[in-house]
This record gives sequence, structure tokens and C-alpha cells, in this order.
Amino acid sequence: MSLKNQALSGVYWSTMQLFGTQAIGFGVSLILARLLLPAEFGLIAMLGIFIGLATTLINSGLTQSLIRSENLDDEDYTTVFYFNLAGSIIIYFVIYFAAPLIASFYNQDLLTSIVRVYCITFIINAFSAIQITRLTKIMDFKTQMKVTIPSLIIGSVVGIAMAYNGYGVWSLVWSGIVQAAAATIQLWYWAKWRPLWIFNMKKFKQHFNYGVKLMFSGILDIIFTHAYAIIIGKFFLPAQVGFYTRAETLQMLPVGGISSIITKVSFPLFSAIQNDDIRLKNIYKRIMQMVIFLVAPTLILMAVLGEPLFRFLFTEKWLPAVPYFQILCFNGILYPIHSYNLQILNVKGRSDLFLKLEVIKKILVVLVILISLQYGIYGLLYGSVISSIFAFFINTHYSGKFLNYSAWQQIKDLLPIIILAVFTGVVVYYIDHLLQLNFLNDFSRLSLGTLSGVITFVSTAYLIKISSLTELIDIIQRK
Repeated sequence: MSLKNQALSGVYWSTMQLFGTQAIGFGVSLILARLLLPAEFGLIAMLGIFIGLATTLINSGLTQSLIRSENLDDEDYTTVFYFNLAGSIIIYFVIYFAAPLIASFYNQDLLTSIVRVYCITFIINAFSAIQITRLTKIMDFKTQMKVTIPSLIIGSVVGIAMAYNGYGVWSLVWSGIVQAAAATIQLWYWAKWRPLWIFNMKKFKQHFNYGVKLMFSGILDIIFTHAYAIIIGKFFLPAQVGFYTRAETLQMLPVGGISSIITKVSFPLFSAIQNDDIRLKNIYKRIMQMVIFLVAPTLILMAVLGEPLFRFLFTEKWLPAVPYFQILCFNGILYPIHSYNLQILNVKGRSDLFLKLEVIKKILVVLVILISLQYGIYGLLYGSVISSIFAFFINTHYSGKFLNYSAWQQIKDLLPIIILAVFTGVVVYYIDHLLQLNFLNDFSRLSLGTLSGVITFVSTAYLIKISSLTELIDIIQRK
């Protein structure tokens, strides 16, 4: 199969996996949002930084090194597998004994037992990390879909059953554990790979030397990604952490989903052509335009229709999250641009530059947080938008040099799509608000707003000949 056909097949199966998991996950979140309180979601959100840090430390960037490396054998995979497994066990026990300190920091005693139980997933996931890495490297996303969806269903059934029977936050804990265990068991069955009884120190050093810089970059990224949840959890009530997390999760639903599809395909694809800068730039540009073509109008429509969207999906008790969500949607549009610019550095093997940029950005975030915290939660949120804008120019510095594709050139290529998305949002806003349609129920408002938005965006994109629309149609017709 040619590289192009591999990529198209990867996009297709990744899309199928995305739609399946998001449809199920979204349905489950609607049910759990009605059965559980915002504060209970807030408690789990407080653990996000520890889960993220542990995952980053366990992988240490070695799995990414495997994906980008050529001429691998079973010794490479086996060496990284044992490192991940040993690391997961060590980190679990570190967090186990640190659990009372975590609970004390947030002044939430229940967190001690939650941490000690939920973090078992570290060890479970370590057993499946290499299986996923191997499937990703060969772009076998069909098998990953066959694993992900059943695992999600099993974990969701457990979570809903426990929530319905009054187990509260523990329904979220055990849902995550069961889902991780189900996925690991299936991956070992379908992927067919088994580790050898060997640990090659030479190969370990090779992958670690590349991955360690990504590990430190990942640590910085995790800390600052969860910085807002940490600050809100420390200085405000758990319910407000729940509102913030719900807003962030819904905002990331289209962003993370669409980006994950393209990322899973693009990293091995970019790696295969890493030495052909002209071709790499061309494919990079087209992928970036496609992602923004899908993400920008989706987020702007969701922001405009935020109030009926939250009330319809999560009930009145979640309405305080709406303004949080509307502000975070601006960050969502920039998220894939950050991600793909940094991905170029990984493809080029310049994890040192990746780390350097992460340090610079985190210094910027600290300064913004210190200034914006005095203005409360909204100050923090608006500050995050400002940080994201500055981060765009930081992230494009080196990738722009490698590909001869500067920040201003990227803006020039992406701006027509973003302007079209904003225009679509204005049209929907006028339809929903200025035409006095507030007497309609939430479902009618959402249906009318979405339909008018899609028609406006697609028809205008067709008239002004946005190339991403043509490519999207081509991908759909191929499958």
C-alpha cells in the first residue's frame, strides 16, 4: 500500500474510532452529569495533573522515539516495554504514599483513597503502551478501533451502574480502571506482540537520549495544562473545578477528537518523509488547513449556542460553566496549530528545541497567571487566551525555519478559514438572538443554529473555493 493510501486508510479508521468513542463517551457523560454532582467531577479533575505527570514519566518520550525511528526490531520494543512497566510500578508507589499530601493540599480528605485506587491504571496502561505504539507505527488504526470502543462500553456500563446505585465519585474511579483493563486485555489478544526476555541497554540509551527531552517537555506541558484546575481547586470550591473541567472537556471534544485523528496519522506520515522538506511542508500545510477547517467553525458554533447546549445536555445545574466554555473555545482554535508546529520538531529529531520552547512558554504562563489571578476565575481564563496567542509565535519559530514556513505565512493560509468561521458564528448569533428565537426550546434552537451554521459555512467555502472542502470531499468519496 502506498504512503498516501496508508494515510487515507488511517484517517478513515481513526475517524471511525473517533466517532464511535465520542458518541459513546458523550452519551455516557450526559447520563453521569445528571446522576453526579459538579463537585464529584471536580474531585477527579484535581487528579489530572498527577495522572498526566505519571504517564509522561512512565513513557519518557520513548514511545515517540519508537514511532519516528527506522529499522526497529523486537529488542527495541521489548526494552521500552520493560522500562515502562518498571517505571509505572515505582511511580504508583510514590503516589500511593504521597496521597495524604495531595489530599491535604486541596483540603479534601477523600482524595487520599481516590488517588490510591485510581492510579492503579498506571500499571495497567504500561502493559499496553507498546502494543499501541506498534499499531500506530504501522498505521493499523482499525485494530485500535476494535479495542477502544468495546473497552469504553464496558467501562461506561460499570460507571453508570455505580452512579445509579449511589456510589458517587467512585463510579468515575472504577469506570476508568475497568476501561483500562479491558483495553489492555484486548490489545494483547489482537496485536499478537509479546516481549522477549531481554533488556538492551544500548537501545535503551538510544531511545532515552531522544525521549528524555520530550519527557521534560511533557512534564512542563502537563503542569501548565492543569495549572488552572490546580489553582481553581486550591483557591475555590470543588464545584467550580467541576464547572471548569466540564467546559474544558466539551471544548476539547471536537478539538481533541479531530486533532487526534490527524496526529495519529500525521506523525508516522511526517516521519516517513522527514528528509524531504518541500514535500513535508506541502503535506503539513494541507493537514493544518484541513484541521482548522473542521475545528474553527465547530467551536465558534458551540460557543454561540453555549447556553442552550449546556442546558440541553447537562441540565440547569451546569449553566455556570457556559461562560468558561465560551472563553476556552478561543484556545481550542489555536490548539491544533500549536500541536502540529511542535510535531515538526519531533519529526526532525530536535527534542532539544522542543524542550527549549516549552520552557519559554511556561515562563510566560507563570507571568500571566500571577497577573490574572487577582481578577478571579475569569481573569485566569482570559489570561489563558493571551498566553495561547503568544505561544503561537513561539511554537512557529523553529518549525518555520525548518520548513521555510513562518508564522505570518501560516496566518495568511489559515486566516481565510478562521474569518469564514467567525462570519458563520455572526450569522448564527443573529438567527438565534436578534430574530427573537429564545421562545423556542433548547433542542429547536440548537437544531436551527447548527443547520444554518453548516449551510452558511459549507456554501460560502464552496463559493470562495476553500481547498480544504475539496480535499475533505475527496477523502469521503475514497471510502
